[in-house]
Amino acid sequence: MSKKVAIVCTSASEFQGHPTGAWLEEIATPYYAFKAAGLDVTIVSIAGGKVPIDAASTQGDFNTPDCVKFTSDADAVKALESSVALAAYDFDACAGVYLAGGHGTCVDFYNAPDAPLQRCLNKVYADGKPLAADCHGPIALLNCVKPDGSALVADKAVTGFSDAEEAAVGFTEKCETHSALLEKTMRALGGKYAAAADWNPNVCVDGNLITGQNPASSAKCAEAFVEALAA
Repeated sequence: MSKKVAIVCTSASEFQGHPTGAWLEEIATPYYAFKAAGLDVTIVSIAGGKVPIDAASTQGDFNTPDCVKFTSDADAVKALESSVALAAYDFDACAGVYLAGGHGTCVDFYNAPDAPLQRCLNKVYADGKPLAADCHGPIALLNCVKPDGSALVADKAVTGFSDAEEAAVGFTEKCETHSALLEKTMRALGGKYAAAADWNPNVCVDGNLITGQNPASSAKCAEAFVEALAA
């Protein structure tokens, strides 16, 4: 029987008046990497149903071959448009969880420590299952904790969308005021944050915690997740 894994996505279609959602590459690339590895993949979202996609992620160079393949794949589109609600997914039965990014996560991934998403992720991590997050996906980890109650990212090698990259896309003030800057907050929590040059692939692996910096990191992040499942 193939291992079950979840790709968890945002359900937020805007962030402080700016249309957004999930970043397509950060769903499509892991989706196909996991399928190729023989995994049973479920797309999960906070509210369930259709996952909103940031229109910018379907334009120009952002519309990668995996994105093109995904949008013309009837099964993939169906999974995206009828995602399983977080509350309805059996995290105990899955082998690992992958958090996709996009600025929508700044709305519904960044929650209080006792929120449903954080409780699920805390248990996944405590159970020793691979927990991966790419780009803005790691924002869900900021209020997660280890079994001893300390911040999940504390003393961990981690990455995520850098403060320089956030400034480059013009979201610094929105994130600081209404959500969180990933790099700044990870450092404040004691995380051993590491970044590559802007827009370059970068993945950190520390035990069963796997984080990627940006959309360009999606393939390496997915690869590290598959390797962790096989370990």
